[in-house]
Amino acid sequence: MGILFKKVALAKFARTFATLVKSGVAALNALEIVAKTAGNKEVEQVVLATRDSVRDGETISKPLSKSTVFPPMVCRMIGVGEQTGQLEKMLSKIADFYDEQVDAAVAGLTSMIEPIVIVFLGVIIGGIVIALFLPIFKITELVAR
Repeated sequence: MGILFKKVALAKFARTFATLVKSGVAALNALEIVAKTAGNKEVEQVVLATRDSVRDGETISKPLSKSTVFPPMVCRMIGVGEQTGQLEKMLSKIADFYDEQVDAAVAGLTSMIEPIVIVFLGVIIGGIVIALFLPIFKITELVAR
């Protein structure tokens, strides 16, 4: 579940950051907003540290790559987006990728949980049926004597 929540946080980070960059919000302000809306404390801390590094003249991808929160692929794609001036497009691609990853993980979890739920419901319904018919069998046994 932790991996799933991390992917959701990365998708949210990338989507929000892409939207802010596309809207013309300054990078420092965008990073501050993204940190607050990330929904994950680790991501928030890394993004705030990145904002401070960007304020000091570093690129966005460099401090992100130093953290263990952001995978190397994400950092490289952000770096390429910075170099080519297509940061918004790269962030959108990252968000789309992680949205697909989350959808696949949720589908996998759902397919794993379905059999467990079916067995659980079968046991509950079987218990109810036994609880209903057991007194009837006892009464017919007593009447037969």
